[in-house]
Amino acid sequence: MKKRILLSLFLCLYIVSLFGFSRDAYAELQFAYETVLPENQKGEGRYFDLRMTPGQEQTVQVMLTNRADQEQTIQVSLNGVKTNSNGVLEYGPSALKNDPSLKHDFKDIVKGPSEVTLAPNETKPLELTITMPATSYDGKIVGGIYLKSKPTKEEEEANKKAKGVVNEYAFLVAMVLQETDEKVTNDLKLNKVYAGLSNYRNSVFANFSNIKPEFLNNMTVEMEVMAKDSDAVLYDTKKADMKMAPNSMIEFPLEMNGDKMVAGDYKAHILVTSGDQKWEWTENFKITNEEADKYNAQDVSLIQEPGINWKLVALIGAGIFLAFLAIFFIVRVVNKNKKKKKGNKKRKKK
Repeated sequence: MKKRILLSLFLCLYIVSLFGFSRDAYAELQFAYETVLPENQKGEGRYFDLRMTPGQEQTVQVMLTNRADQEQTIQVSLNGVKTNSNGVLEYGPSALKNDPSLKHDFKDIVKGPSEVTLAPNETKPLELTITMPATSYDGKIVGGIYLKSKPTKEEEEANKKAKGVVNEYAFLVAMVLQETDEKVTNDLKLNKVYAGLSNYRNSVFANFSNIKPEFLNNMTVEMEVMAKDSDAVLYDTKKADMKMAPNSMIEFPLEMNGDKMVAGDYKAHILVTSGDQKWEWTENFKITNEEADKYNAQDVSLIQEPGINWKLVALIGAGIFLAFLAIFFIVRVVNKNKKKKKGNKKRKKK
């Protein structure tokens, strides 16, 4: 059975991000952290929300405490915030790509060690160095500090042998860097509309970007798909309460409700709203025969019709032919023996 790793990162219940904070770890965890907020901290949040200046270099600290009675290594990952297909911000490690509009990647601005080793019950600072761009910058540079206990060799072996779900715990600490109070007006850009799979189901995706260095909150997306020369809606969806990270893209899915994908020319109508802002696009797109066949074969909601197994057909045909041939020879031999017996009886009577 393929093992699934459930990273219970407290991403929903305990993501130390922009909207919910806590200073202490939960008791069942083997390590804890505490942010050391510097003088240029904005507000009273327990995440890093720092007022910076162009070219400024600063070191900040996160205090790490080993609660275990054995040595422990804490893995550290620095990540720029991204937006997933559900309109949820991802501060942790992610396969999502950077948007082309991103000028200053968090990972290039903030540097630190990839691991911190702690002796039993030791507290030690994780030091992170921030180096701001030389030129003045309006807007926000945002990322996450991901902290996770590195499994021992024994734990790795146990996880390999375990069946089902293996729980792993980590913390995420958000960091927001800002130089000015200049208000940045959000703007969105449609990149493309295309066919694909969402959760292994046929879908149409609208890929669009937040091209400004500011969060987009309370976002609602409405999407319809029609044939290119028709206004009859084939598929539609609406989703609210989404967010977009600064300078990030989203691949918003519209599922086809278990239908087979059909090749052809289509158009999509997309409406995005956030407060009193609105963006609206109508985009033509094409689904090729190759794409339709490919995605239909992978859609788990479709009953796949197997192709004709010519090898099996040939074997069955050969078997039937041999059976008829055997029956023919058996009948022929039986009839021949009957005739022979009749002939012998006639000779005896004479």
